[in-house]
Amino acid sequence: MQNAGIHSLGLDWRYLAFDVPPENLQAAIDGAAAMRFIGLNLTVPHKLLAVKMVDALDSSARRWGAVNTIRFEGRDSGRWLPLSQLPASFNGKVRSHGFNTDADAIIHSLREDLKMEPRNASVVLLGAGGAGRTAALRLAAEGVHELRLINRTATKAAALGKEIRRRFPKTIVHLGYGSGACADLILNSTSAGLKLADPLPLDIRHLPLKNAAAVYDMIYQPAETPLLKAARKAGCRTANGLGMLLHQGAMALEIWSGQPAPMDVMRRALQKAIHG
Repeated sequence: MQNAGIHSLGLDWRYLAFDVPPENLQAAIDGAAAMRFIGLNLTVPHKLLAVKMVDALDSSARRWGAVNTIRFEGRDSGRWLPLSQLPASFNGKVRSHGFNTDADAIIHSLREDLKMEPRNASVVLLGAGGAGRTAALRLAAEGVHELRLINRTATKAAALGKEIRRRFPKTIVHLGYGSGACADLILNSTSAGLKLADPLPLDIRHLPLKNAAAVYDMIYQPAETPLLKAARKAGCRTANGLGMLLHQGAMALEIWSGQPAPMDVMRRALQKAIHG
């Protein structure tokens, strides 16, 4: 996806993947800056750790408390400029600038893939970890009426609920299923479903899928998780996380390049890479 977008924009760049243990993340960020990388994407478990490791935080990273995109910038004539705007011979001071593109990406995908407007909706969120936390805060900021948090570790859900009530008091937060639960949207942010043999991340005894209008699974491979398959059979509108992956990546490319991302090119490349 990224290399297709980079090629379409005519940039002499290459997007590569690296496995970095969490204990080496700071060294990896510093090393990338020293080698004049244009930027980085971070995935789990680095997104939360990087908040305290980058030199500067964009408002998106501060607001959602996670960094999934880093842009390296050089100080030139008193200003910090993206390295993409500086000559290759630049040898001045470089800093890491952290951004979050995940939060807006989930809203874009819900609107595009499920034709759903989050404002005033009732949402059941499965998982309160890194991705779930970002989604919960972004949904609350968008004005969802009711947010029900389901998480294996109750204390983590309780902490997230407390944060949402403090920052977005208009959103009603519930912990656990309750009784007679129904929802405009069920959103899965857990890893349950990465394997087709995985059990459902949802306890349908407490929340039958027929009580939900739509189901979104952040997992994009397999394309139809057990949850999405069951939801489709129950008559729900369904979507996987491909749209979220596309939008967060496109926004990252725009942050690095300063150019509009070629969405159609990136979407085709992504679909081919994931689903053949």
